[in-house]
Amino acid sequence: MTTPDADGLLAEQLLRLTRRVHRIQKRHLERCGLDITPAQSRLLRTLAHYGSPPRMADLAEHLEVVPRAVTTLVDGLEAHGRVRRAPDPANRRVIRIEMTDEGRKALRELRGARRAAAEEILAPLTDEQREVLGALLDTLVDGVITTDGSDRRH
Repeated sequence: MTTPDADGLLAEQLLRLTRRVHRIQKRHLERCGLDITPAQSRLLRTLAHYGSPPRMADLAEHLEVVPRAVTTLVDGLEAHGRVRRAPDPANRRVIRIEMTDEGRKALRELRGARRAAAEEILAPLTDEQREVLGALLDTLVDGVITTDGSDRRH
């Protein structure tokens, strides 16, 4: 059983690792001249998973943010030509968000930067250690098994 101090240390290590990943990813993005925030990056990645352009409300729900936050993100991405607003053909009051060719290019560069950052950070680990880390992270991201054996997913 871990002590509260040990849990606090683990939490701090996770935060430090997250900051390091962001720093390294940002460095790789700067090398290719891509100026994009982590939140804009997340919106582009989310947008790429939709089969057809989603509504702003869909994006807000998926990202678990208020609609105003999505509006701000879309404004920034639209200013750089990475997305565009388009009226829904079935209901002109509804606005859908489409990724542009520039947005798809930015997404490719983002993926490359994320891969390069991951390779840099994971370099000291063996393949077996990477598998263990992946399984542990899946457990933390997906939820936990409680002490009574029930599965509590978030």
